Amino acid sequence: MGKVKIGIDVGGTFTHAVAIDAIGLEILSKVCVPTTHRAKEGVVKGVIESLEKVVKNGNISTDDIILVAHSTTQATNALLEGDVVPVGIIGLGKGFEVGRIKRETRVGKIKLSSNKYIETYHRFINTDKGLSEEEVKAAIDELIGKGAKVIVASEAYGVDDPQNEEKVVDIATQMGILATAASHISKLYGLRIRTKTAVVNACILPKMLETAEIIDRCVQKLGIKAPLMVMRSDGGVMSIEEMKKRPILTILSGPAAGIAAALMYVRVSNGVFIEVGGTSTDISVIKNGRPILKNAEVGGQRLYTRTLSINTVGVAGGSMPRIKGKKIIDVGPRSAHIAGMKYSSFIKVPDKVEIKPFFISPVAGDPDDYFAYRIKEDDEYFCTFTPTDAANCLCLIPEGKYGYGLVKSVRAIASSIAKLLDVDIVNFCKRILDIVSEKIVRCVNNLVGESELEKEFLTLVGGGGGAYSIVPYVAEKMRAPYRIAENPEVVSAIGAALGMVKDSIERTIVNPSKDDILKMRSEVLKSVVEMGASPESVEFFFEIDKQTRRVTVTAIGSTELHMDNGHERVLSDYELRRIVASTIGIPESSILVSGETDFLKVFTGSRRKKVFFSIFCIEEKISCVIDTKGIVRLQLKDAVVDQVSAGEVLDKVSDLIERLVVYGDVGIQLPGIFLLIGKKILDLSGLISKEQILSLTRLEIENVLEDESVVVIATTRK
Repeated sequence: MGKVKIGIDVGGTFTHAVAIDAIGLEILSKVCVPTTHRAKEGVVKGVIESLEKVVKNGNISTDDIILVAHSTTQATNALLEGDVVPVGIIGLGKGFEVGRIKRETRVGKIKLSSNKYIETYHRFINTDKGLSEEEVKAAIDELIGKGAKVIVASEAYGVDDPQNEEKVVDIATQMGILATAASHISKLYGLRIRTKTAVVNACILPKMLETAEIIDRCVQKLGIKAPLMVMRSDGGVMSIEEMKKRPILTILSGPAAGIAAALMYVRVSNGVFIEVGGTSTDISVIKNGRPILKNAEVGGQRLYTRTLSINTVGVAGGSMPRIKGKKIIDVGPRSAHIAGMKYSSFIKVPDKVEIKPFFISPVAGDPDDYFAYRIKEDDEYFCTFTPTDAANCLCLIPEGKYGYGLVKSVRAIASSIAKLLDVDIVNFCKRILDIVSEKIVRCVNNLVGESELEKEFLTLVGGGGGAYSIVPYVAEKMRAPYRIAENPEVVSAIGAALGMVKDSIERTIVNPSKDDILKMRSEVLKSVVEMGASPESVEFFFEIDKQTRRVTVTAIGSTELHMDNGHERVLSDYELRRIVASTIGIPESSILVSGETDFLKVFTGSRRKKVFFSIFCIEEKISCVIDTKGIVRLQLKDAVVDQVSAGEVLDKVSDLIERLVVYGDVGIQLPGIFLLIGKKILDLSGLISKEQILSLTRLEIENVLEDESVVVIATTRK
């Protein structure tokens, strides 16, 4: 057996694990165990069980395992359930701002939910005369005496000089007390929010350290020597050692694994990923090969940490219908899993069957109109009729696909229920799917509008165990193309295994210079390399928000063993052109190669688009970057594409900036610049000055042979 990657995804109902061939991405083994929410060890027990089973069932040698990665709901659950520890805050500052610093580091109780809080205790040290070890020890002792279990050090402008914060952390560590520096969690100005973010991180540290140590011991017990990685809430992975320092980065780890799969396994470049579980559906947008990000919130309070922009809708494959009189009034949010009910698709009944209906309140406080039934001939069964059952009844789930059930049986049951409601089978099933799809369509449309994803680039991509039950029906309602991921029920576990090493650095900088950007690039590169990324695989993304003065540099890279192994087939130009044509909706005959490197090609085509109530037509040019394996990496409208040698790149970039710069009421708008160098795409579209763009271009091409082809792409700002 060759090299193997193992991915584990912790879902609300089940924990899935997969073993994947690292070269061909073939599934070698997959298992499913119930998520162990109520176990003493928490969900980590299910992680360990699934890991042991997937190795055993696949007859996998531990020597062949090169990576173990898992998503985790541990941090999320700890915050939701209030399973957190009190935090002691040591505020640091000097000079005339001492009063403000005291106020902003004394954050009080931090609300998690309606009746759950993080308890904090505060002590301030004036550093006008320096910071002595005795003062720090006295402050720590006082806070621990009040009940604090973890210490946070937070200083005004600590992001510029973290020396005092780090001194407090070092002293606390020597005293055997967990501690964290606020500047290690966020580099942004805004002392109060930075302190709150560090407190949220600190309050879950003991729980997450315990989790990490349990998993680490299990991995060692199994004889697995491979690195252990954890999904971040921004869609990347990080080392278990990094998670021990910054567990806050995992608070949306579970849904993020699905996005990683959409990018790396399903290979989505533009579209909406809809992951349908048993109880809820996670929906997110992918634009130009990157997921949309936002600031995390806890208890309605904004934090300085980024998460994927994921909307969760309370309907899914196992949702229960609510019935008043003879009308289905709603579907969900309670599911068959929560209520302990069986799906109608997976019980065998005669061709004609009578049912004994009844109504329940699945959880205390729920409405009492959730529909359930027993089979009269066998009162052992307590069942309900879910969207999965409706889809099976309408033959929407292909035979052999996940979720396919006993069609004859489910039709017999549907006939009996429909008779009670005085409707036919088709209208009964469609009513259930219409209610579900309406909720999902509304959410998809909102996300597409917010992200400004072009409607013509919109593809719905389904994953999760309920994908075949719901996504095709939603796509039909939206008149949008769709596809379902292979192995949809374990797609998030696959995403965990294939996740890229990722990190971001954010700073507040007024008028950032090229040196500021280069320094941040160097820092984030060092971080991902230390976590296992191969330096030559790392790609960078730059964002500068003029209004908030926030500068973000993100690095994402592959581990050595994720990198191209030469075993995947390189597609011909004919095959690549066909993929591009189907992606952008332009005939193959109208698409030409406009630039290429050894690993990337740019295809460009034109089409006529109706505008102004379809009265007029305009010509629209679309350029599509695709790699030689057939993965669409980037789609741009009305772009200028030039292929030059590496030695000519700086002049070409400078020329394009001068030609395409726009002067308007909002100031100077530089064109978005993208460089294709070998296998990598360098996105410089987030930079705001010509100097920044040229300095980073110079850095990227300094090790490229002078006659090597580089493609420069420029887009005018709209």
